[in-house]
Amino acid sequence: MKTKTKLLRYKIFKILLLFWTLFIGIGALWGSLCMFIDPTGKLLHMDALLPYFQVLPFADILFTNYIFSGICLLIVNGLSNILAFTLILLKKKIGYILGTIFGFTLMIWIIIQFIIFPSNPLSTSYFIFGVLQLISGLLALLTRKQYLYQELQYENTNKSDTLVVYFSRTGYTNNYAIKMANSNNFDIERLYVNERTDGLLGFLWCGRFGMHKWGMSINSLKHDIKKYKKVIIITPLWVFHISAPIREFIKQNLDYLKSIETQIIINHFMHYLTKCSIKEVESLLPSATITSIETQYGHTHSEKLIK
Repeated sequence: MKTKTKLLRYKIFKILLLFWTLFIGIGALWGSLCMFIDPTGKLLHMDALLPYFQVLPFADILFTNYIFSGICLLIVNGLSNILAFTLILLKKKIGYILGTIFGFTLMIWIIIQFIIFPSNPLSTSYFIFGVLQLISGLLALLTRKQYLYQELQYENTNKSDTLVVYFSRTGYTNNYAIKMANSNNFDIERLYVNERTDGLLGFLWCGRFGMHKWGMSINSLKHDIKKYKKVIIITPLWVFHISAPIREFIKQNLDYLKSIETQIIINHFMHYLTKCSIKEVESLLPSATITSIETQYGHTHSEKLIK
């Protein structure tokens, strides 16, 4: 994924999260201030709702007016979101995490209102705001991670009898392949396609190929694989199956791959490798050894020989 694209996506979701934390925070500060000024709730036209609080525990102590509700509103939705807003501006990761969490707490806050109060447009609107804040936060965290993630560069210039072939959509498989090639002085071949694979639309488009187990047309290779005695193929999973470019590469070079030593490394984020992905590899290349690696946000946590 190109750096400019990563930066643009990151900025969009960061701005959205900043907007929601500031909007919800200021709204909660204003609401709590009005409750402190007029504890009866008349200033906010909420005096008629006060009797509904009687279903709550300790209602005769805490909910005879809006003072306690104002304190809760100030802490849970006001100061909390202003804190998250400030931390995001200061480029602190915890700000993104808190902004996401506070979207969820707003949803819980409104669900409680749904239980206590009669249905009303204001509560429904703020529940939707909470959902949007939660989604914005999750996407901001994801795109921030992708933007800060740095792809490694290939350093080996020596000729080898082993070729590493891989496809990488997000860069995670790229770094694993580069590390392997650099540390073992292997040659390397990254597959490229003309299909859109970047971003959310690319994710969905690739998912379509993965779901149907289609191949994806690949560009011409820089290396002649027939010059190598061993080929190591590294692929991410698309909908529990090997990626479409890797599937196409195997089919195009199937006869030669069967005649040499071949290793297939499946890169996935789950704690275990699904049987359907193993069966697909076995059906394509029965003689290949299969290795499973678990990668989460660019960090490889485990490596296991399957076959």
